[in-house]
Amino acid sequence: MTTDGLPQQTRIGRTALRVNDIEEMTGFYRDIVGLDVLHHSDTSSVLGVEDTPLLILAREEDERQRHSSAAGLFHNAFRVPSREALGDALARIREHWELSGASDHDVSEALYLTDPEDNGIEIYRDRPREDWPRNGDGSVRMGTYPLDLEALEGAAAGDAGLPAGTDIGHVHLEVSSLEAFQNFYVDTVGFEVQVDDPGTVFVSAGGYHHHIGANTWNQRSQPVSGRGLSWFEVLLPDTGALDGVQARITDSQYPVIETEDGGIAVTGPDEIEVRFRTET
Repeated sequence: MTTDGLPQQTRIGRTALRVNDIEEMTGFYRDIVGLDVLHHSDTSSVLGVEDTPLLILAREEDERQRHSSAAGLFHNAFRVPSREALGDALARIREHWELSGASDHDVSEALYLTDPEDNGIEIYRDRPREDWPRNGDGSVRMGTYPLDLEALEGAAAGDAGLPAGTDIGHVHLEVSSLEAFQNFYVDTVGFEVQVDDPGTVFVSAGGYHHHIGANTWNQRSQPVSGRGLSWFEVLLPDTGALDGVQARITDSQYPVIETEDGGIAVTGPDEIEVRFRTET
């Protein structure tokens, strides 16, 4: 299927997790990740930066732990606007939690950790786009190299939370089929492939290094289930772009459901729910 693609301003909005311990998880994302608690009840929490919601936690006490064969979330990636903010995040993690990895990807510097219910997290900052290495076809070339953690923490400004301008830069999924992933997110929705390596595909709009990543490294073979990823959201700049996405998905095998905020929800490959709405 041929598409018109997505506008350059397309980006990731909120993500939502099904969790068991709402208090512990809210405290973790507040104190370690550095998000503000915008709303909290016995059954849900909304966390973000200033007045912008980024993460929704929904308590599902009876939900089983995600099975080792189930597709779902590899990590939510919180993008900070400065190296100072990334240094602050490293300081919080080192003081209160455990860092599971850190990498220089040429296009970005990234920290990795896992929340109390085993959901992956990346906190990263982009290098200037004009400095990103690219292949001959214009696609982004990313590497993986050691990150100088001492120099990074030395850049910290001493802030306890994430600053204004922080967002969800990308969502990385574990899928059962990269072919099915591309058929939906590229051929139907309209993202463009930036990285296509054995076991992994990164797609984006507007030449970004990736808005959605997918991998088959852990050989997930079943649809998403249990605790973990509930849904994630793609933000579009205008109703024309939303109408285009809706038309293309309607022509595919995936049913479209309208949401209360004027957007649409689609259950795509591996039964992962994706929501689309405009920013206005």
